[in-house]
Amino acid sequence: MIAQLLRFALRQRFITVLIGLSLIGVGLWAFSQLKIEAYPDISDTQVVVMSQYPGRATEEVEQQVTVPIERALNSAPNVIARRSRTIFGLSVVELPFDYGTNDYFARQVVLEKLRDADLPDGVTPSLGPLSTPIGELYRYTISGGGLDAMKLRELEDWVVEPRFLQVPGVADVTPFGGLIKQYQIAIDPLALSKYGLSIAQIADSVRANNSNAGGAMLDNKQQSMVIRGVGLIQNATDIENVVVTESKGVPVFVKDVGHVDITAAPQTGIFGLGKDTGGVEGIVLMRRGENPSEVLKSIKAAVDDLNENRLPKGVSISPIYDRTDLVNNTLHTVSHTLLEGLLIVVIVLFLFLGSARAALLTAVTIPLSLLFAFICMHFSGIPANLLSLGALDFGIIVDATLVMVEHVLHTMHERQQDGPLDQGGVLAAIRDAALEVERPIFFSLLIIIAAYIPL
Repeated sequence: MIAQLLRFALRQRFITVLIGLSLIGVGLWAFSQLKIEAYPDISDTQVVVMSQYPGRATEEVEQQVTVPIERALNSAPNVIARRSRTIFGLSVVELPFDYGTNDYFARQVVLEKLRDADLPDGVTPSLGPLSTPIGELYRYTISGGGLDAMKLRELEDWVVEPRFLQVPGVADVTPFGGLIKQYQIAIDPLALSKYGLSIAQIADSVRANNSNAGGAMLDNKQQSMVIRGVGLIQNATDIENVVVTESKGVPVFVKDVGHVDITAAPQTGIFGLGKDTGGVEGIVLMRRGENPSEVLKSIKAAVDDLNENRLPKGVSISPIYDRTDLVNNTLHTVSHTLLEGLLIVVIVLFLFLGSARAALLTAVTIPLSLLFAFICMHFSGIPANLLSLGALDFGIIVDATLVMVEHVLHTMHERQQDGPLDQGGVLAAIRDAALEVERPIFFSLLIIIAAYIPL
């Protein structure tokens, strides 16, 4: 087989050169399309179920939320483990799946099984973002403009986060820090006792009065008008004017039993950067399986758009962590190592073969093999990272070529002792050398291929 390939290459040189150039072109294209990461993502397919049960103790959440969810998910297919964590008001159930399980299949199965969970009223389980432990790509802070922590958090929740979620490949954005804006009703206990009310009644009244009502069409022969009732709460005054009950025919408003304040929700943590505290941070999470390089480019474009067009004057987004730096440093390290290995191989080949032309001819197989490897990596979905590129062994790459070239040189040297070789003699020497090493190389390839075939 090797002799036939060699005979074809020697006779059809133009086609051989064309095939080589095509390999180079396709290899460069495949490299440009590869997913470039700092390190491989070896995590299992995982689905996280999160449920909030506000105000409930850990024991109650465990008994009434975590255990029913675990029982409902016991029959989920391809699950290899079940883990759960329960804290005050929160239940988290984690389900790792078999390697190779489709992410969306796993999430769909979990959603179907959650319907069978018998949960308390008001508890609605939700799935965590389709990300992985190494999906954290970008961290940023929002600052400037003389705005307080509540205004900055409002910009994060209503301007910055929705823009990042529009970026292809972003799974979620997790905010930290700042103050969350709330409309709080400060109840007067004496007023509650006076009117015989409870806090639940006030909450139900506010909830019932915060909605619009639809109507029919009013036709006056010339035009039609839509009838609707507008009842959505717009500001604190609307909350104060909500009717809670009546006393002797007189309506009792929220403002009669308390007052409404616009303030912040109680903080459960604080964000600090260096010596500064009280800022707002966001973490951008990449969707599992996406190309980090492409996602990061789109994230930076979104940051430029936010800074230039959407944020108030003086307010800006500043990165504090960018995966691009790690990826670039990793690629620099790998490229430096590969170049050093290539140089060492060429020097060793020259010393042992004693021919610069033979050494360079053997070394040419290294970049061609790399380009062919990039093609295989692209079509098999293997990303370029520290592990996949660092596993390249130049000694193995040039092994077969080195045997072939060394034997050709040895055969030519023996025949030159009988006289100078013309072009036909050189081709005959190359062919004879190929025939002699064909069987060992062929069986070596069979052994290598068999090593990768699963039993």
